[in-house]
Amino acid sequence: MSTLESSSWQITYPPSLDFGEQLTPEQLQHSMQATMSQHTGGPVWLFAYGSLIWRPECNSVERQRARVHGFHRGLYLWSHEHRGTPECPGLVFGLDRGGSCSGFAYRLDESNLDASLMALWQREMPFPAYRPHWLSCRLNDGSKVQALGFVLERHLPCYAGDLPDTLLSQILASAKGRYGTTREYVEQTLNALRSHQMPDRNLEARFRRCHSLREV
Repeated sequence: MSTLESSSWQITYPPSLDFGEQLTPEQLQHSMQATMSQHTGGPVWLFAYGSLIWRPECNSVERQRARVHGFHRGLYLWSHEHRGTPECPGLVFGLDRGGSCSGFAYRLDESNLDASLMALWQREMPFPAYRPHWLSCRLNDGSKVQALGFVLERHLPCYAGDLPDTLLSQILASAKGRYGTTREYVEQTLNALRSHQMPDRNLEARFRRCHSLREV
């Protein structure tokens, strides 16, 4: 265990994490139904800002570049299974309050919507780390739609927040879970955003700084 200090706060790594009980199929179904009851009608859109860009879960009939305002992409969620372990937690992206975020909006196939949504809930919501939320999303063609997104819950212990570069560099160098390393996950997302001409320049700069720290 290591402790890193800044001028105003102290962080212990690895953190003491309690994700709670995994959601049952019935709880997932209830969460999905409660979210869909808030949909205002029309096509169902999904906003993708991380791995859903390069590994989509749902069948879609349309995809457009898009942006949401009021939330930004951050590597703010602890991962103790997919991109890390309880002994060496990794990080994954979430939407946090403030700023804006570019990504893709998928218009989901209405013919198998329930099956697609359940597959999405099983992937994103095995633990209640996110809050499904309808986002105001502007598409590349200029139109605005209501798009489903998964935003962070700051009060939960799985919320890591904006960690210092020294700790983030350590996590990028060491954290590995069932689906690979945190570093690979970040690189795949950065590469996907670059390939579609919508690079996340803040994230790019941070990734370079953390890489430089490992070389010192």
